[in-house]
Order: sequence, then structure tokens, then C-alpha cells
Amino acid sequence: MTTKFAIRPLAEIDIPAADRIFRQAFGKFLGLSDPLAFTGDAGILLTRWRRDPEGALGAYSDEGLIGSSFAARWGSFGFLGPVSVRPDLWDQGVAKQLVERTVALLDRWALPQTALFTFPQSPKHIALYQKFGFWPQYLTPVMSKEVRRTEKIGTSSRYSILSLADQTTCLAQCRALTGKIFAGLDVGSEIRAIANQRLGDTVLINDGSGLAGFAACHVGKGSEAGTGATFVKFGAVRPGASASILFDRLLDACEALAADMGCQQIIAGINAARHEAYCQMIGRGFRAFLEGVAMLRPNEAAYNRADCFVIDDLR
Repeated sequence: MTTKFAIRPLAEIDIPAADRIFRQAFGKFLGLSDPLAFTGDAGILLTRWRRDPEGALGAYSDEGLIGSSFAARWGSFGFLGPVSVRPDLWDQGVAKQLVERTVALLDRWALPQTALFTFPQSPKHIALYQKFGFWPQYLTPVMSKEVRRTEKIGTSSRYSILSLADQTTCLAQCRALTGKIFAGLDVGSEIRAIANQRLGDTVLINDGSGLAGFAACHVGKGSEAGTGATFVKFGAVRPGASASILFDRLLDACEALAADMGCQQIIAGINAARHEAYCQMIGRGFRAFLEGVAMLRPNEAAYNRADCFVIDDLR
């Protein structure tokens, strides 16, 4: 029997139920013995809802919440996910309608490029998203390494120690830097969310020309990282001939933050199309523990290019 349901904005009071469904769904898909253990004590959905409630949708039946979907916008770039549905209601059209409504939201935001992260081993997931114009491109390895403090980070700072006026300037500088990588790209919402929700910090590296790179990092329990971990939500360095050197400095600064916060592990995803940056991470000891595939709409590279030294994974 097909379940009747309606899609509407996800209410804050329903976040605990959404989180439980999210863990059940992904934990079951990945074959965990205890699906609810998926992502441990990391906070994924609540932090995203607080960052932008408009991007959160819920599927509701007479029983209450049965699924949810999230969208985020980074200036001219947006992405969809996670989408999760109660496992006993899979294959009843709930995910399709959640995706349809979320894509409509992305379209209302008038974004020139949107994307998502899904599982390359799942023809069903890929086929669903292709119906809405998303096409698979390169793999996105999600990588981790043991934290080892380095003293060679050069000139660096952190967003949390800046004055309010300097934070405003910093956000503008970050926006200008990412705009050189992809026109209109702006992850200021992530930087502000990390600061406002006390989820971690944003590391900043500088050179003689000013801001040379930054990384918005979640740290510890309740953030997207979880206990003992630092997760680089987004990181980028100024494009150009010195990008690889700057990228190495940025990774040093991220690792220094992780060490200062008492973390044992640093997590960072990177699209394999950013080949040189990907190779640098492997050379530093990062190893993949999860592989996704980036799907883009329209089917263009965006900033998944060999000349881009950018960290993200769009999960």
C-alpha cells in the first residue's frame, strides 16, 4: 500500500526525528550492524537547519515525519543533500518527491550551477538524480589522516580571534578569493554558521598580497566532525602559480587547528578532478575511507578542475 504524504518546510521540532531517519537510512544502505551509529555523535542536520532553515524540507504522513531533504547555497553555487527516507518506506516515491521539491527550491534561488554527492555503486541513486538533470562526473574521495602537529605554517590566523570589523573584511576577502575560482562562489554562510554555532573555526593564511587561503573547519562533538575529529567543510587557496605551495600551507594550518583542539583525526574530501591537490593530500598521508561521485547540473566542471586547489565533498 502506497503511503500518502506531503512535502513542506522541515520544522525545528522535527529535527531529532529527521536525524534518526537520516542515520537509519544511510546506516542501513552502508550495511552497518547498528545503523543508528552512522556518523557517531556528529551533528549533521541540526547545524544545517540552523544555517539556513529555508533549505530544509520534510516529508510528512499521518504518522509524522518520514523523510527529509536539504539544500545549501554558496553564492552562485548550490548543492542538494542529504536526502533520507525511513527505510520501511523506500521505493514508494518519497525520495523522488523530496528531490523534485528541493530542485525546485534550487531553481528559485536562480543558481547557475548545482551539484550533489551520491554513491557510485548505487545505480538507483544515480538514476534518480539523472531524472532531474544531474550527471555523474569524477569521484569524490572522503579522506582522513592522523593528526600530526607541524610548526611550518607561515603567517596564519583564525576567524574567531578577529574583531567584528575585521571579520566583515575577512568575509569579503574570502568571497573575492573564491570568486576567482568560480564566479560568484561564496561560502560566507559556512564561515558564519561555524562561528555563530560554535562548531569549530576558520583558518586563514596570508602572504604579501593579503588573504591567500582559508578553510572552514568543524571540530568535535555536535559539529559535522564528531568527537576527536576536525572536518574541513570547505577550503581553498588563491589560484595561480603558487597555488600548490599555498595549499600545503593551508593543510598545515588545518592540522595545527586540529592539534590545538585535541583532535586525533582530520577529515577532508576532495574531488578527484582537482588532480594536483588530490595528489598532494595523498602525499601528506590522507587516505580515503568513503568514495562518492559528484553529480552536476548542468553537466559542467564548475570548480572541479585540475587548476583548483579546493577542499569539499558536498555530503
